[in-house]
Amino acid sequence: MNPDADHAYEVRHIHPYQAVKTYRCPGCDHEIAPGIGHEVVVPDTAPEERRHWHTSCWHREGRRRKG
Repeated sequence: MNPDADHAYEVRHIHPYQAVKTYRCPGCDHEIAPGIGHEVVVPDTAPEERRHWHTSCWHREGRRRKG
């Protein structure tokens, strides 16, 4: 899942106190540990493809797709 202008996404910031599980970031393939703030990205047309991203990975991916 990559951010681009052709698709709409709901992006929710998860604060460190809300992060209670471990996830794998699709941007860098590293773990997002409990207690680390991050983004939950949900495609409008495919909510089942929700993914958890490091905040910096999500922003970097957005810049990459725009440029």
